[in-house]
Amino acid sequence: MPDPSSPDESPREESARRAVDRDILRLAVPSLGALVAEPMFLLVDSSFIARVSTTSLAGLGLASTVLTTVVGLAIFLAYSTTAAVARSFGAGHHREAISRGIDACWLALVVGAASTLLLLVAGEPLLAAFGPSPEVLSEALVYLHISAVGLPAMLAVQAATGLVRGLQDATLPLLVAVGGALANIPLNWVLIFGLDLGIAGSAIGTVICQWGMAGVLLGVIVTRARRERIPLTPQPSALVAVGRDAVPMFVRTLGLRVVVITAALVATRLGEVQLAAHQLAMTVFTVLSLALDSLAIAGQALTGRYLGASDPRTVHAVTARLMRWGVGGGAVVGAMLLAASYVVPELFTPDVAVQESLRAALWVLVIAQPVAGYVFVLDGVLMGAGDAPYLAKAGSIVALAILPGAALVAWWAPGGPLGLAMLWVACNLLFMVLRALTLGLRVRTDAWMRLGG
Repeated sequence: MPDPSSPDESPREESARRAVDRDILRLAVPSLGALVAEPMFLLVDSSFIARVSTTSLAGLGLASTVLTTVVGLAIFLAYSTTAAVARSFGAGHHREAISRGIDACWLALVVGAASTLLLLVAGEPLLAAFGPSPEVLSEALVYLHISAVGLPAMLAVQAATGLVRGLQDATLPLLVAVGGALANIPLNWVLIFGLDLGIAGSAIGTVICQWGMAGVLLGVIVTRARRERIPLTPQPSALVAVGRDAVPMFVRTLGLRVVVITAALVATRLGEVQLAAHQLAMTVFTVLSLALDSLAIAGQALTGRYLGASDPRTVHAVTARLMRWGVGGGAVVGAMLLAASYVVPELFTPDVAVQESLRAALWVLVIAQPVAGYVFVLDGVLMGAGDAPYLAKAGSIVALAILPGAALVAWWAPGGPLGLAMLWVACNLLFMVLRALTLGLRVRTDAWMRLGG
């Protein structure tokens, strides 16, 4: 793969490299803001609920594991939509690009409504399967049942965001995400502490903000579709086609969620303190991973666009640049996290035992960040290329490969910070290393590049 930053590059090559850098930054910087804003919902919830009680925080951890699994499994609504829309956009088929995004938005609402019904009916046995105490189960069930009402909105936001980013616009999702996150802070404070609703208030506030965000994004899309005279009515055949094309991405995401659920199961076995610390560490990890994922989103949009325009040279240049930025960005984030690990635990919770276990997990996360940056950008490039079948196969193999390590931690069940640190080595550090190997080997070939719209 050519190195776009070689000192021997010609003025023309230098100009092309700078154009690639501008394209990446134009998409990555707003996406960074949007991605950091999104987990602020859970970050605010965790911070507020930690001051209600450790039991409530543990309950939030279990409920959020189930909710984020549902939302995470539907991430194809954003990623597949971005890739498909960007490819059509790059090929000059603008009306087709918007129509594909609208089909994805309808599918998101249908899947979201079905998920709401599922969690309302089966939420209790799903949570009970983790083996929590009756007190933790009660708190988790309250949060899960209320939050389930917001699932159609959450998934609609994903699909609408994928459509807008595929059209090479990352600013609108930024404005919507930041607006929702900022509104969530005072709203949740009033509901949790002002009205003394506890964990129920946290869920209510988040649901209100999620529906507000969905309304804004869908409103903008409807306005543009009417201006372009694009039909808005759902087409069953189109929904089936979108769902069928997204199956490999669903399988890939399922592998990732297996790892997350496994980690939560083992953390529950380690004890209430470790489970609470694990929830806080997962919140920090979500913030950091989504921040690095801004480069992956740029990779999705640009890879799809330039493959659609049959421009493999620029695709190679984008990939090479993103790999460098991913590793470098991961190293910077890791250094910042190392410094923050001495302050963040005390900000999250007054429980000293939880603080110590959280700090141990964060130190493991520090080591994993450069590898994570590399993984995220290559994941984004291959998604943008529509290489979901390979991602599904590789993701499933890697997920299975880390299970023995997690099982060993569960069997050994070391107490205190050591137990949680070992869990994060198995389910985060090792996981990232194996993903880096599978993705790195793939991009060394051109088998993932399919040109044209």
